[in-house]
Amino acid sequence: MSAQTAKTEKLDLRLSRQAKEVLRIAAIAAHRSVSEFVLESALARAEETLANRRSFSLDDEQWTAFVAALDAPPRELPRLKKLFQEKSIFEQA
Repeated sequence: MSAQTAKTEKLDLRLSRQAKEVLRIAAIAAHRSVSEFVLESALARAEETLANRRSFSLDDEQWTAFVAALDAPPRELPRLKKLFQEKSIFEQA
């Protein structure tokens, strides 16, 4: 997060006294305020959580199968075709 980014949002949370003390001690050890420490830690964990949804790795065999699936002509899906030819429930009066 850039130092230039305006901080306009607030996030409140409830935690135990013990959890707050652990965060305070960790923040001191990292030479950060508790807010900075919590925000940096939460953002790092969010990035880890989202990483597998942004990119993925394939070995050579998997890559070949993936590319073949992308390059293959579209399959005929009669039920889907029929669905798109019907009026939407929003169009039916």
